[in-house]
Amino acid sequence: MKALKLLIVVFALVAFTPISNAQTAEEIIANYFENTGGIDAWKKIESMKATGTAAFGPQKFPFTMYMVKDGRMVAHVDLQGQNFIPQAFDGENQWQMNFQSMEAEASDSETSHNYKVNDAKDFPDPFLDYASKGYSISLEGKETIEGTEAYKVKLTKNKILVDGKEEDFSVTYYFDAENFVPIVSEQMITSGQQKGMVTQTLYSDYLEAGDIFYPHTMDVKMGGQVIQTISTSEIEFNADIDGSIFVMPEKAASTEDKN
Repeated sequence: MKALKLLIVVFALVAFTPISNAQTAEEIIANYFENTGGIDAWKKIESMKATGTAAFGPQKFPFTMYMVKDGRMVAHVDLQGQNFIPQAFDGENQWQMNFQSMEAEASDSETSHNYKVNDAKDFPDPFLDYASKGYSISLEGKETIEGTEAYKVKLTKNKILVDGKEEDFSVTYYFDAENFVPIVSEQMITSGQQKGMVTQTLYSDYLEAGDIFYPHTMDVKMGGQVIQTISTSEIEFNADIDGSIFVMPEKAASTEDKN
C-alpha cells in the first residue's frame, strides 16, 4: 500500500514538473513589466518626450516625438532646417504634412478610425492593462528569431476598417526567453501600395529611462531589409507638454484668397 502511494506521488510530481516550468502569455507579460521597472512605474507614465535620429538608408534626420496617455501624439522631423510633421493625432483625427506643399493635411476617416481604436491606446505600452483596451493575448509557442530563443505572443487588438469593412487585426511579439522583453514585433500592412506585406520591428538597446527600461533603438524591416532605423538619444517621461502642439494647423491663406 505504501509502495502504491509512493508511485502515485512520483507520477504526480513528474506530471506537474513540465507545467510548473511552462510559461503562459500572462506570465510572460508580467515578467516583462517586472524586469523593466515594475508595473507600478509603468502605470505612472502620463506623457513622453523623445529625441533622436531617424535614418532612411544613408540619410539621417533629427526628430522629436511627443505622446500623452490619452492617445494624442505628434512627431517633428528636422529636414535640413525645415520642421516636418510626418504623423500626428489630435485625439480624434490623424494628420500629417504634405512633403511637397509642407501644408498640414487630415488623413482619411478610415485611417483616423483605425488609429483611434488601437494605436491611440498603446502608450506607454500596448500590453499595459491590455484587457481594458479590448485586447487579448495568446502564447503561440517558442521560436528562434534573430538568433535568440523567444516566446511568440499574439496580441489581438480591436477590429479595424479595411475598405469600409471590419477585419480582425493582431500584432505578433517575440519576447526574449531569458530576459522577457520584446525583441521583435510583426504585423501586416492593411492599406496602401504595400497592403498585404509584413513589417518587422526589432527592439534593442534597452536602457534606463526614468524608472523603467525602454528600447532606444528600433529597426523597421520589410522583405528582410532594414528600411528605417530610429535611434533615441533622450527620453523624458511625464514631461510637461503643451496640448496645442497636437492640433492640426490651419492652411495658410493663398494670395487669391486674400484678394
